[in-house]
Amino acid sequence: MTALSLRGVTRRYGERTALAAVTLTLPAGQTLAVLGPNGAGKSTLLRVLATLLAPHAGKLEVLGHPLPQESWAVRGKIGLLGHEPMLYRELTARENLRLHAKLHGVRLERVGELLALVALERRADEPLRTLSRGLVQRVAVCRTLLHEPELLLLDEPRANLDPAACEIVEPLIGRASGKTRVLVSHDPARALLEADLVLGLARGRTAFLDAPAQLDPQGVAELYR
Repeated sequence: MTALSLRGVTRRYGERTALAAVTLTLPAGQTLAVLGPNGAGKSTLLRVLATLLAPHAGKLEVLGHPLPQESWAVRGKIGLLGHEPMLYRELTARENLRLHAKLHGVRLERVGELLALVALERRADEPLRTLSRGLVQRVAVCRTLLHEPELLLLDEPRANLDPAACEIVEPLIGRASGKTRVLVSHDPARALLEADLVLGLARGRTAFLDAPAQLDPQGVAELYR
């Protein structure tokens, strides 16, 4: 099954083209790593895939549904973990997750299960504003996974996590999860280890698109110069 199909996908902000004719196919269960410097279009691509932005040109299918025509059909199947945790600072971790569970129609027992998986049971009833950024990121991982999405859209998912925390979340959002993933990263070396397919973006255009083993490390490095 094909999870993602992009044909000439283009997105503009006024006169500036953020994505220019991006074309790729990603089978279900595989990981697409998206590399590029700041302003390359990586976050824009994630927002388009998450149905938060509509493309201005091209054809796009996510999990078998054309976008934006059938955005409603895929939103419940996508888990987005971005720079913002999308959580309320005055609520506790548990309260935040229970709120999102109700919005998604998820059984409330899953909240406790996820908090246990990220080792947050002891801090789950403290306001988010009192937690470190690393702990908030763990809560955001739980929020992303609450509704058991088929597709994970991950923008620097390990930001603020120490090595121990990275090990804790690895089975949930890493390759071991078995889920289809789109991973935006500023760490090319690690992304290449995780990916089945690598997209390099430069000013919104495709600089390269290939399997990691086929890429020249020097060419990847040139993307950031």
